[in-house]
Amino acid sequence: MAGSNAIRGARVGSGPMGEKDHGVRADRVQISYWDALGNETVRYFAADIIEEDIPEQIDCPTTGLPAGRDKENPPVLLKNEPYKTHLAYVKERRTPEEAEELLEAALLKLRQRRGTAKITA
Repeated sequence: MAGSNAIRGARVGSGPMGEKDHGVRADRVQISYWDALGNETVRYFAADIIEEDIPEQIDCPTTGLPAGRDKENPPVLLKNEPYKTHLAYVKERRTPEEAEELLEAALLKLRQRRGTAKITA
């Protein structure tokens, strides 16, 4: 039987093809999640899990959008605030007039230190 490939791809001691006795399969529940684009993502949880332990929202692996359990009302992506620079926070706290006063005071101090300040009488 040099040309036979009956054993090729089979594990040694694997038994008859289609054998289903590879251990006990744990009972599980299937939960579907939908994102805003209508994509369904299925997650499986142990059948004896407490309902409160099943998350209401997950991140959809294909789109990255939040996905919820309600198909008719999927969660919407909250708009992320862009990164604010230090200057942006300062501008929120100061009026343009206050900024001008602070700038003039800082420039006057710098000019005095350098000895180039104009002397006004």
